[in-house]
Amino acid sequence: MKKRLAFLTIFASITLLLAACGTADKETSGSSTAKDSADTFTVGLEAGYAPFNWTQLDDSNGGVKIDGNAEYAGGYDVEIAKRIADGLGKELVIVKTEWDGLVPSLQSDKIDAIIAGMSPTEERKETIDFSENYYTSNFVMVVKKGGAFEGATSIQDFSGAKITGQLNTSHYGVIDQIKDVQKQPASDNFSAMRVALESGVIDGYVSERPEGISASSANTNFAMVEFTDGFKAAEEDTAVAVGLKKDSKLTEDINKILAEISEEERQEIMDAAINNQPAAE
Repeated sequence: MKKRLAFLTIFASITLLLAACGTADKETSGSSTAKDSADTFTVGLEAGYAPFNWTQLDDSNGGVKIDGNAEYAGGYDVEIAKRIADGLGKELVIVKTEWDGLVPSLQSDKIDAIIAGMSPTEERKETIDFSENYYTSNFVMVVKKGGAFEGATSIQDFSGAKITGQLNTSHYGVIDQIKDVQKQPASDNFSAMRVALESGVIDGYVSERPEGISASSANTNFAMVEFTDGFKAAEEDTAVAVGLKKDSKLTEDINKILAEISEEERQEIMDAAINNQPAAE
């Protein structure tokens, strides 16, 4: 009996020792993960809004591999993200995320920032912070080339037309400025809108000038309409900025980095993005 008790005592001691070792290993592993996180700048974007961001098959034209994916991301947003990551002294990590998932991903710390052609609207500012603007554009309409609306000069020329825009964007909101427009359900992404336009389901969709140039360059059946009597919008609706968590410590550093990129250089980066976009976009 005594021998059995002694054996049980030794066994219990060994078990506790092993458990303690396991705990120490886990703590070390956790520290390693934290260090890795501190060395990276993780950015969320759709990779489907050329020329701001898109998906490609290789690292050509400065493409960055998408985390957990065999594909790469390229475009204006990616180039800006690379500048910011370099300025922060961190490794850039790109996470491909659906548009409606970007803000939740930021708030749950899955990403450090949103760099996805996102406008710093007052509504969004209620839940997240933004950097200074890194690009400002204007609203246009993308239509069928040779169609009834290609020669439009006023947004009111689209009265009675079937028009849409991307879900939860200012693009979709300004459609209401067109009298008697047939406002269609909002679309999740630009690829879907281009398919709808190509097939005649819609007569046009609202976008920003860089995407309008991109769409008409990628598809010869599309044309971009710019207006002399256009949409009325605040600068916050046509500008894009980096989305950050409330009171993020990164905001000040990112603003300093963006301030070092001149307006001329920003336009050069955008022109290059338009030229480099994949034909499929």
